[in-house]
Amino acid sequence: MNDKYYEHDTPAAEWAEQSTKHALDELFNATYAYRSSKEFYNLIQFVRSFHFYSPYNAFLIHIQRPGARFVAPPMRWKWKYGRTVKPNANPIVILQPMGPVMFVFDISDTEEGSNARPLPDGVVKPFAVQGGKIGDELWRTEDNAIRDGIRIHGHKTGSQRAGSIQCVDGRHLPLLVYEYGKDNKGNIRRYRVPVRYELLMSQELSPESRYATLVHELAHLYLGHLGTPNKKWWPDRQGLSRSAVEFEAETVSYLVCKRLGIETTSEAYLSGYVKNHEKVPQISLECLMKAAGIIESMGKKRLKPRKDAD
Repeated sequence: MNDKYYEHDTPAAEWAEQSTKHALDELFNATYAYRSSKEFYNLIQFVRSFHFYSPYNAFLIHIQRPGARFVAPPMRWKWKYGRTVKPNANPIVILQPMGPVMFVFDISDTEEGSNARPLPDGVVKPFAVQGGKIGDELWRTEDNAIRDGIRIHGHKTGSQRAGSIQCVDGRHLPLLVYEYGKDNKGNIRRYRVPVRYELLMSQELSPESRYATLVHELAHLYLGHLGTPNKKWWPDRQGLSRSAVEFEAETVSYLVCKRLGIETTSEAYLSGYVKNHEKVPQISLECLMKAAGIIESMGKKRLKPRKDAD
């Protein structure tokens, strides 16, 4: 254990000691593939351009095929794009929603058929800005935050403090109400959730800046920087160094926002870090990708209540 990154006898130290149980972190600790700032930055660029898949799956693709452009399972190549997988092509293994794994193939392992169709714009121009405007992702994310006991407040603040999140003792605060699904009579189900966290954001932010700030603060939570009410939801990683905490949150913010086409200051932070530091802090790649995936999901659909909700 390196004292430079962790304090002894902290949840972060416990997580690091158990890192062999986590596939991505085992890779990170056993090799130097992503320990240099430059290689890590290249990885993040790859993951953000592969916005057709979750951040976690995009990372798995990068491990197996760093030069991949666009991947899909054989049937999708055939029916959607009119392409067939070449004989003896090497499959790429990724995680399948609601299942174990699935096998996908890069476009370089396919060939055009007589009815070949164009690829998505995101493949042809993977780094193009997609408009730079936030849509329903903002209010959906704020709404989904309720299920984890996050109460969001707008407040007046200086330009150097756009937002913050902290744990609170919610025993004397009114319960939050999270709505999800309907009962047998067609009535909306309402779940009562105790306030666990207060998230403050400046009232003077644009919708895009508000979303970027929200993502950054949620990243601190889902990365485990504030601990966890249940280790099955996200890990407790309290005790990380200040540099590691901010580096992780900025990386998640960059990934989530950039995959939506939203420009943020996180890009300047990461590129500046690459210029001034040879290696990245001692971080958890697994937690980075999972946290980014959680926050992305919050912006896409209403998520199921946590099991301990009333």
